[in-house]
Amino acid sequence: MPPGPTPLPFVGNKLQLPKSQPWIQFQKWSKIYGPIFTVWIGRKPTVVVSDPVVAAELLEKRSNKYSSRPRMVAMGEILWDGASVLVQRYGKEWSIRRKLLHQALTPKALRLYKPVQDAEASRLCHHLLGNPPNWDKLFERYTSSIVFSVSYGHRIDSLNAKVIHDRFDFMHYSASLNVPGKYAVETFPFLKHVPDFLTPWKADIKEHGKREAAANMALVDLVRSDLARAKTQGADIPDSLCKLLLELREKEHIPLSERDFSFIPASLFGAGSDTTASTLCTAFLALVTHPPALRAAHAELDEVIGAERTPTFDDESRLPYIRALVKEVLRWRPVAVLGGTPHASTEDDYYEGYYIPADTTVLGNSWAINLNDEYYPSPHHFDPARFLDTALAAKNKQPTLESGKPHPSKTGHSSFGWGRRICPGADLAANSLFIALAKILWAFEVLPVDGRKYDVFAYTEGFNIRPRPFECVIKVRSEAHRRVLEKESGHADEVLERFTPFGE
Repeated sequence: MPPGPTPLPFVGNKLQLPKSQPWIQFQKWSKIYGPIFTVWIGRKPTVVVSDPVVAAELLEKRSNKYSSRPRMVAMGEILWDGASVLVQRYGKEWSIRRKLLHQALTPKALRLYKPVQDAEASRLCHHLLGNPPNWDKLFERYTSSIVFSVSYGHRIDSLNAKVIHDRFDFMHYSASLNVPGKYAVETFPFLKHVPDFLTPWKADIKEHGKREAAANMALVDLVRSDLARAKTQGADIPDSLCKLLLELREKEHIPLSERDFSFIPASLFGAGSDTTASTLCTAFLALVTHPPALRAAHAELDEVIGAERTPTFDDESRLPYIRALVKEVLRWRPVAVLGGTPHASTEDDYYEGYYIPADTTVLGNSWAINLNDEYYPSPHHFDPARFLDTALAAKNKQPTLESGKPHPSKTGHSSFGWGRRICPGADLAANSLFIALAKILWAFEVLPVDGRKYDVFAYTEGFNIRPRPFECVIKVRSEAHRRVLEKESGHADEVLERFTPFGE
C-alpha cells in the first residue's frame, strides 16, 4: 500500500491523529510520504490523496472503482436506515436516488432558478442595508431560501422559521455521528443488533432518525397539498424538485418507499445551504484581509455595470474578475475541507506501483489539494487573478502570479468533490455565489474594523468548516447605490411572491 506513518498494533495511527484540524496533519504527512499515503484507523486503512492529478486519476478516471462509501453504521444505517443518497454505497439503490436528484439540477432546470437567485440576492443586499452587523445570518437566510424554493417551491423569510431550526438541528446531529472513533459500532457492527434497552445511545439515534423522516415526509405532504390546490382552485404554484418528482411518480413507478422518497428533495439542504453560506463568510474574510481584490472587483463592476442598476446573470460573461473571485474563494478555504464524505473502493486496484485493496476508505484532502503550491504559488494569498489569463489580468490591472502546474479540472479547483460522487448541487451553488457576490460588491464596501487583526486560519472544526465569527464594516458605496437597492428590492418581492413563505 502507499507509505505512511508507522501504525501501532490494534490502534493503527489513531493516537497520532490530532483531535483538531486533522487536514493540517494530513498536509504535513503528504510532504513526508508523498501525494498519496496511508493511515490506519485500527485495522482499517484510509488512503489520503493530496494532489489534484492523483485525485482525478483515481476518483474520476477510475470512478467505477472508487464511487462507493465506507460503511457508516451510526449515521447511514441506524439514523437514516439507508435512505440518504449521501452515504449510500455504490449500486442500484444509490443510482435510483442520484438520477431523481439530478432531475432538479440539469442545465435547463438551473436556468429556471436564476430569476429566484437574482431576486433573493437583491433581497440579501436590501437586508444588508438595514442590518449590516448580522451579515452572516443574512447569508444563511439567503442560501436556505434558495434551496427551499428549489426543493419545495416555498421561500424562507426568517431564520426563526421552525423548518429551518429543524433542518440545522438534523444536519448538526448527523454530523456529530460522523466522528471517527466516537461509536464502537463502527468497529463492531454487530452492536447495532443489540436490543435498544441495552444500548441507550442507539435508541437516541433512532429517535432522531424518526423525527427527521417525519419532517421530510411533512414537507412532501405540503407540496402534495399545493398540487391538489392547483388542480381544484387553479392556483399558480412554482416548479420545484418535489413537485417534479410527485408528478413523475404519477406517471411511472419509482421503487422507493414514502420515507425514502422524502429524503431526495431534503438532501439538497445539506448539500447546498450551509456550505454556500459558509463560502460567503469566507469571501468576506478574504476581502477584509486582501483589499486589492475588493478594489479590482469595484473597478470591473463600475466599468461594466455603472451605478444605475445591479448586475444580473446576463452580465456574467462580461465580469471575468467576479467569476474568478468566486473560484478563488472556493479554492482558498474549501468548506468540505476533507473532500466531503469519504469515498471507498469496490475492488482491488494499483496506482504507481501501490496496492489499494477493495473496501479501502479514500479521502481527497481538499485543504492540501487547493493549497498545493505546485499548482497555486503563494497558496494562502487570496488572488482571483490566478484564474484570469494574462491579458485579462492586465486589463484588470492585476499582477499575474507565477503560474503553477495546470489543474486537471475545468473549474481550476477541487472544492465540489470528484467523479460520480461530485456534489450534485455544485452548479446551483456556484450560481448563488456569483450573483450574491456580484450584487454585494457592486453595492458595498467590505472593510476591516480599524486596528483589528484577522486570523485567516481561525476556522470551525468538523467536516464542513467556516470562519469563526468576526466583525467587519459593511457600508453602501453611495446614496445612488442605496436608491437602486431599494428600488430593486421591490421588484424582487414581486418575483418571489409566488413562493409562499414558511411560517415561524
